[in-house]
Amino acid sequence: MYEHIGQLFKMLVAGTGAVTGYVWGGWSLPLHLLLWFVVIDWLTGWGAAWMNGELRSRMGYTGIARKMTIFLIIALMHLVDRVLGEMNYFQNTVIFFYLANELLSIIENVGRMGVPIPQSLRNVVQVFQIKSEEGDKPTARKEEKKDEAL
Repeated sequence: MYEHIGQLFKMLVAGTGAVTGYVWGGWSLPLHLLLWFVVIDWLTGWGAAWMNGELRSRMGYTGIARKMTIFLIIALMHLVDRVLGEMNYFQNTVIFFYLANELLSIIENVGRMGVPIPQSLRNVVQVFQIKSEEGDKPTARKEEKKDEAL
């Protein structure tokens, strides 16, 4: 009996790894960090709403749907990268955009809970925003490709 459970677990882990590799190109550190940010944002949003008497189940379900959509968009950008022959360029740009948004939301939620927010945490948002905006400069990327071709 326990052997079958062990085999089933191994198959589940292997299948999850295969799907993750295909859909997102593997489980990168930025994607891992984004997963943590999404979970923490949802939890702090829930906590802030509970503390302020604003907790509604429909808002929670809507939030989960939005969080899932983030990962669908990232999967889509991975496919765009594959079609264009880029090495996770667009995918990482989108991940950094969402990292900045999620961290900003976490900061807002924590503030609503009355927890002091260190300036260094706010500075991280700016770093993610800059990383995201670097991907919005297609002319710089094209010139890099031209230089590589020469």
